[in-house]
Amino acid sequence: MKVPADPVVRAPTMSAPVPTAPGTPAAPPAQTLVEIDHVDFFYNTTQALHDINLKIDAKKVTAFIGPSGCGKSTLLRCLNRMNDLIDGTRVARGTIKIHGVDIYQHDVDVIELRKRVGMVFQKSNPFPKSIYENITYGLRLQGLTDKSRLDAIVEKSLRGAALWDEVKDRLDASGLGLSGGQQQRLCIARAIAVEPEVILMDEPCSALDPVATAKVEELIQDLRSRFTIIIVTHNMQQAARCSDKTAFFYMGKLIEYAATRDIFTNPANPQTEAYVSGRFG
Repeated sequence: MKVPADPVVRAPTMSAPVPTAPGTPAAPPAQTLVEIDHVDFFYNTTQALHDINLKIDAKKVTAFIGPSGCGKSTLLRCLNRMNDLIDGTRVARGTIKIHGVDIYQHDVDVIELRKRVGMVFQKSNPFPKSIYENITYGLRLQGLTDKSRLDAIVEKSLRGAALWDEVKDRLDASGLGLSGGQQQRLCIARAIAVEPEVILMDEPCSALDPVATAKVEELIQDLRSRFTIIIVTHNMQQAARCSDKTAFFYMGKLIEYAATRDIFTNPANPQTEAYVSGRFG
């Protein structure tokens, strides 16, 4: 199966205006928050990403899909420079900009970047601390010590992660004592406590049962009005349910990027159609 030289990136389609009630302001157009421009990425001498071009809208959910080893998680980790922690990795060409700032410039504070671009990993990784201390850990690193403010942020974050009612009476208990699904929502609460602009989710439901997965998906829907969310998933149904736009990757190349409904119902590239219909991958 041949990989096309250039990805299919669809321009917005023109449609009739949606009528609104008198006096109701029109919905603002989507704003680009993340711009990925001609990015090549290497692990030592192995090229993992080839000429990636992608614009990600603010306060939308964008899904990265594709078979294992296609580069989707590598690209996700480029967005908060987590790949810097791996020896021999480099962006050999291109730029990644957030709010127009190239995040790979030498003067970029990587710690500050990771405050603005939080991450939830495939396997839940609560700290071996209490539920309360899991949420406040990053805040304390930033110098926040006021107990009343910490208490308020803990409650707000746990409510935001749909976990407050389940743990409000045991905040001093270890986060490791929660169920797998609760631990993952605790990690999401920990991520949103520092008020990032972007939340990266790398296969956040792969280790969860269907009930816990449904709760995390509901949470993503609730958070989309406050945060820009980028999710890597192998679950086609999850991408279809959760995301506004979907990018399909194959062998380190971006094959197609479009509105999720178009990717799953009317893909422009035959390779995308083969993947989403389950004929390969």
